[in-house]
Amino acid sequence: MRAAGGTEPPRRARAGSRFDPSTISRWVVASGSREVGTASRIVRAIGAAATIGRVSLLLLVDLDGVVYRGADPVPGVAEVLADRAARGDDIVYVTNNSMHYRADYVTRLGGMGCPVSADRVVSSSRATALHIQRHETGIRRVLAVGASGLERELRDVGLDVVTAGHAATRMHQEGIDGWAAAGAPDAVVTGLDPALTYLRLAAAADCIREGARFIATNRDPVYPTERGLRPGAGALAAALEATTGVTPLSIGKPEPHLFEMAAEAVGRQPAEAIVIGDAIGTDLAGAKAVGARCVLMLTGITTRDEVDALPAERRPDAIAADADELAAALENLAG
Repeated sequence: MRAAGGTEPPRRARAGSRFDPSTISRWVVASGSREVGTASRIVRAIGAAATIGRVSLLLLVDLDGVVYRGADPVPGVAEVLADRAARGDDIVYVTNNSMHYRADYVTRLGGMGCPVSADRVVSSSRATALHIQRHETGIRRVLAVGASGLERELRDVGLDVVTAGHAATRMHQEGIDGWAAAGAPDAVVTGLDPALTYLRLAAAADCIREGARFIATNRDPVYPTERGLRPGAGALAAALEATTGVTPLSIGKPEPHLFEMAAEAVGRQPAEAIVIGDAIGTDLAGAKAVGARCVLMLTGITTRDEVDALPAERRPDAIAADADELAAALENLAG
């Protein structure tokens, strides 16, 4: 279908095989620490108060179900993390939630007493934006199907972002298809869109059919809320996959990309990390995918019976039912 004025954007070849990112280069962030070794678990000098030669941990910390449950903090976890940061450990917060901008997490986590800065929060939206910036440099214009946090993260890395809401409005008012309404984007990026409409979905599908790269921030099928389970970002991605026949590249857990970007934020490798999470299918599986260790918290969605039912090769390195057990587990893993 032609755009207004009689012109039609050029049609694109359908996207090819799944992108396989190359090994990420390492870099060191000046944060009061100095790298003094290059073994798989980096030894850092972390100040006169620390034990000489102490191994600095890299903690990749999930949010909902670990640091907080809904609006309420999980008792004692912020204090444990503050203690680990004071000892020189690197702490990066990781979440599949694609709706919020990282500065919003800084405000919330800081208010709970967690050690945090904007560069230490890597959501699936942030990781997706960084992935595109660093590994898919041919992408310039993006159709974003999601909340405002996704749009802001994509704009922050210099992408030209068209929202699905804007494209849907043009489709309705001008009688054009989604490809034309979105201005022939190079990629479609999906997250959780609480305001999703049929035309927004149609705009994304039109673009994917014309060859736009299909990238999903995550494939979580459900989104837990205080009013029960709601469709997650993965439900939206699944609908587009069903109607286009194209499988998206997924960035969030349990895929390795989110943990790779989080480790890179502090100049380290994901295999060095200890993942602290509450979900077997995302946190634990994602840790296994990158060769990281995992402390599985029983403060969120997973029960001890579910952990006990896992085969030996799929079990976490430690289990913690509360903040005290988390602190003890980290002490043991640091030894």
